[in-house]
Amino acid sequence: MPAVLTVRLSKEEQGILAKRSKRAGMKKATFVRKLIRDEEIITGADFLSWAGRHAGDERLRISTRK
Repeated sequence: MPAVLTVRLSKEEQGILAKRSKRAGMKKATFVRKLIRDEEIITGADFLSWAGRHAGDERLRISTRK
């Protein structure tokens, strides 16, 4: 089952995202997907490293899609 990553942003963070995506010439959602995919996760150790850096971040929520 694929998972859905939900990111909650403050108004200030939304503005920063809008500016960065516009500079990159992309829609916001496309820019976010690019940022996520830029950090390559191949092994379980890579995932644990990523998860350790983002653990406790209340802006992130991962849910399964049915």
